[in-house]
Amino acid sequence: QVQLVESGGGLVQAGSSLRVSCAASGRTFSTYAMGWFRQAPGKELEFVAAISGSGIRTSYGDSVKGRFTISRDNAKNTMFLRMNSLKPEDTAVYYCAAAQRWMFPSINRSVYDGWGQGTQVTISS
Repeated sequence: QVQLVESGGGLVQAGSSLRVSCAASGRTFSTYAMGWFRQAPGKELEFVAAISGSGIRTSYGDSVKGRFTISRDNAKNTMFLRMNSLKPEDTAVYYCAAAQRWMFPSINRSVYDGWGQGTQVTISS
């Protein structure tokens, strides 16, 4: 089972940028899709972005499209989420997830079978 560890969260002002990372264990990182989800207090888990195993295909949630960029470095078993023009409504715990049976990005949380512990991102107004 893959182990995922997020890092890079923190407190920043609205309009700022932040990059969160997700380090994965195992030797087959490039063979499966990865994704980012987030959960704000009192709200349901929300899809943020996903990326194919190769890194070529990506998918984004409507609320972050044009502001966030997902990427991965397969040589380092690491996925990234670059967040620009941050808004207070982006405040949430951000989780990385692995879809070990899928090669292509998916917005469906049910295909993800490995999850990190989450990293808090707080945007002040």
